[in-house]
Amino acid sequence: MLPSIFGENLFDDMWDDMFDTTSMFGRHNPLYGKHSKNLMKTDVRETDHSYELDVDLPGFKKDEIQINLENGYLTISAAKGLDKDEKDKKGHYIRKERYAGQCSRSFYVGDGMQSKDINAKFEDGILKISMPKAAPKQLPQCNSIPIE
Repeated sequence: MLPSIFGENLFDDMWDDMFDTTSMFGRHNPLYGKHSKNLMKTDVRETDHSYELDVDLPGFKKDEIQINLENGYLTISAAKGLDKDEKDKKGHYIRKERYAGQCSRSFYVGDGMQSKDINAKFEDGILKISMPKAAPKQLPQCNSIPIE
């Protein structure tokens, strides 16, 4: 067993992102560590009348997720907290891999979108958001103007 300063494996951090210089300068997300790039994976689907978003949020509860619409941006935020004062009366922890933290992601949906038009449902770790398509704007018909 390796000391906890090395993480899961002595060589994990050294070889996984060997050419990624951002990892050398302290970019570290304590919520999911090196797996943070897999967080909030989103599928965007277009139907005839709406746009559908499926956002993966495994491990979060419904009350830990917020959706806001402001200035045409739909922002999805999730925050997870662990009680650090919790005592285990059966023993002490040898390793703790669950952390507290937050994440968010924004999508531009347009200035005409209103929050009452957006529907959201969260089940089985997937946030499903549905929003209607804006009606296409009718361009004015071209009326010819005679030249004198």
